[in-house]
Amino acid sequence: MTLALDPAAQDLLFREAHTANTFTDEPVSEEQVRAIYDLVKYAPTAFNQSPLRVVLVRSAEARERLVPHMAEGNRPKTATAPLVAILVADNEFHEELPTLFPHFPQAKDVFFAERGAREQAAGLNAALQAGYFILGIRAAGLAAGPMTGFDAAGVQKEFLDDDHTPLIVVNIGKPGEDAWRPRGPRLDYDEVVTSV
Repeated sequence: MTLALDPAAQDLLFREAHTANTFTDEPVSEEQVRAIYDLVKYAPTAFNQSPLRVVLVRSAEARERLVPHMAEGNRPKTATAPLVAILVADNEFHEELPTLFPHFPQAKDVFFAERGAREQAAGLNAALQAGYFILGIRAAGLAAGPMTGFDAAGVQKEFLDDDHTPLIVVNIGKPGEDAWRPRGPRLDYDEVVTSV
């Protein structure tokens, strides 16, 4: 079956894309990040809640604050990547619902008055947006090194407040020498998909 996206684009986003472990020192510009966001802001979320927030770690001082919170094996990658993004779930996303979901602005209070409901919705929907963010990085011709190996409580204390939960730290840039490990195996269709 022919998909609408041409094979080269499919390769760029999926088949040839890997998690990058090293990067060149070529900087990632504000314009590149804006272009990435202009694509990924269209990720689907329940009630169009859009809870993802992105903290760009650009300064040397901020990098020094972040690196100690990374798992030991992730520290060198994070210390040397041209740009690092902390992808965050905003647990107070519901405040934006009257704007983002204008045909039912009451959703803010009907579905998300309780903090627990907001945290669950924010985590799930921001994670969905984070997947799109990684695809957006690839679509921009850059490499992504997403990591969940970090001290979330430490990152939250260092960079965020109690209303924001860190989900993923992503190193971003042009892939460097030996950036790719061999691709790990994947499950086959019949191992994953069932019909009922």
